Amino acid sequence: MWLSMDFIWYVFAGAAVGLAVGITGVGGGSLMTPLLLMFGFPPHIAIGTDLMYAGIAKSTGVVMHAKRGNVNWKIVFAMAAGSIPASFITVWALSQFEKPDHYQEILTSTLGVMLLLTAIVILFRAKLTNTLSVNIAEHNSTKIVFVCGFILGVLVTLTSVGAGALGTAIMMILFPAMRARNIVGTDLAHAVPLTLVAGTGHIFLGNVDYILLAALLIGSIPTIYIGTRIASHVPNHVLQPLLATALLSFGVKYLFF
Repeated sequence: MWLSMDFIWYVFAGAAVGLAVGITGVGGGSLMTPLLLMFGFPPHIAIGTDLMYAGIAKSTGVVMHAKRGNVNWKIVFAMAAGSIPASFITVWALSQFEKPDHYQEILTSTLGVMLLLTAIVILFRAKLTNTLSVNIAEHNSTKIVFVCGFILGVLVTLTSVGAGALGTAIMMILFPAMRARNIVGTDLAHAVPLTLVAGTGHIFLGNVDYILLAALLIGSIPTIYIGTRIASHVPNHVLQPLLATALLSFGVKYLFF
């Protein structure tokens, strides 16, 4: 089974998504989950497996950013204080359904919404942050970040989408003075534990395909590195709108069809 043609296709899928993530910085979940659905995996397996994939694949990036001092741990802990409990609550709520089939429509509808939001953030990130940016007072920042984290925790656990693109957008809006590398590092430091916790919850729900997970990791880990190395030579302003258009089409499909 490990050497089957399907396994090889999944390795190639992981490689393609890893390369796209490395070049564009677009979150793997927004690309990987629709791709797995196209392969015919049911939503609960696609989402559960992708959460574990994202947590493992991005973990080395956290170490690199932490060593370079790019992580604001105060923001990470405030957001995680909301998102991690929210993930546990969401997994518990899903466990109350008798079968995964009974909550598939919730997953696909929420996935459609998240893909649309992610596409909008990719296309209009600069305009959104300039329009919505707020300089929040120090004593209010923890509360606002906590609430944002809680909402993000629910949505990421349901869809595997948003920990990267939406998390980054939230920080750009709330902390407009923060440097780009600190936003990326801080968002990654929050996204990895969130996706690992959510993915572990999906393991207990029986929603993770381990052979698929292995194939995706084998394919993507090398190409993420390659993508980051060639990112400066690829016209990002061309690739990101193309990816956003694809996400919009997937979002409409899963939300309305």
